[in-house]
Amino acid sequence: MNAWRVWTAGPADAETLASLEALAFGGRSWGGDSVKESFVAPRVTVLLGGENVREPLGFAVWRDLGSEAELLTIGVVAPARGKGLGEALLSGVIRAAQDARAERCFLEVDALNETAAALYKKAGFTPVGERRRYYADGGDAVVMALDL
Repeated sequence: MNAWRVWTAGPADAETLASLEALAFGGRSWGGDSVKESFVAPRVTVLLGGENVREPLGFAVWRDLGSEAELLTIGVVAPARGKGLGEALLSGVIRAAQDARAERCFLEVDALNETAAALYKKAGFTPVGERRRYYADGGDAVVMALDL
């Protein structure tokens, strides 16, 4: 297993994040402008991860909602998948949410994405609801939560 590093990104990393997000999600990407806006949105934190700071291979975006936190997106580029980076990023989000004194963390996951759902379940998230036709392509989402 790799010794992944996770660090907090800053506005200077916006282009890198936009590129990573496009690579990770392709046609389901948020798009460069939305990704860049995440750096100026209030109470949003972006984590990047990889073997070194110059070449991140994954990202996680979450927001602090006071007593709650929400994982907005997490992605890893194809060559780095299955090696533990997603788990390291998710752990980083959970730690950061705990440090922010959140009591619960929520997320939505594509109902058909078994790999992502398994990652979240392994971290202790449980299904608490669903959102029909949540994604732009009409796909459904499962809402999951973790008590922190």
